Amino acid sequence: MERLLIVEDDPQLAHLITSALEREGYSTILAINGLDAVQMAPQADLMLLDLGLPGLGGLEVIRELREADWNLPILVVSAQGSEDMRIRALELGADDYLTKPMSIREMVARVRALLRRARPEQEICVGDLRIVLKQRQAFIRERPLELSPTELDLLLTLAQNPGEVWSRERLLHRVWGAERGSAVDERVVDSYVALLRRKLGDNPRAPRYLETVFGQGYRLRPQP
Repeated sequence: MERLLIVEDDPQLAHLITSALEREGYSTILAINGLDAVQMAPQADLMLLDLGLPGLGGLEVIRELREADWNLPILVVSAQGSEDMRIRALELGADDYLTKPMSIREMVARVRALLRRARPEQEICVGDLRIVLKQRQAFIRERPLELSPTELDLLLTLAQNPGEVWSRERLLHRVWGAERGSAVDERVVDSYVALLRRKLGDNPRAPRYLETVFGQGYRLRPQP
């Protein structure tokens, strides 16, 4: 059973989050300040982290864990929803960011996605698309695809969560890196999607794999 470390100093919200995650079958432990969060991190498979903590703040918790090369997935759950704060947290090493008040269903979905990415999977399969992680090789109907490292990273990001819509901004942060992504024109995502579609043999007017969701971004369509 995967254990989740909830770092939250609001007792009511901590109880709400804990109850929701335990109903989903997860084990939980609670820290109410940043120092305890750092000390308890080795006991957990994932951390849900508030930023407005007494003593050691949430950003410092992220910094300390990443400087110690601790690869624990971190989902920030914070009332501080400004773009600057989100970027700071992601640049320091947070894996995802949710703004309070949040949907409990979305929070659970984000937790599942982060845990799925953290598992030492060997392959990701979506219909007849197969990605072998160790060899960093993708196949369509067992035909190898000649992809650049960035094309593969983009395809892998979308394939890890079939059906989930990714905005251009999120893809820039995930695939190109938050620090660099903030300075790269979002149209670069469109260019790489077009390259991927050609290599997948996809028709942009009736895509089988890479779908544009108008006004929102892109997703990899779930395959039968």
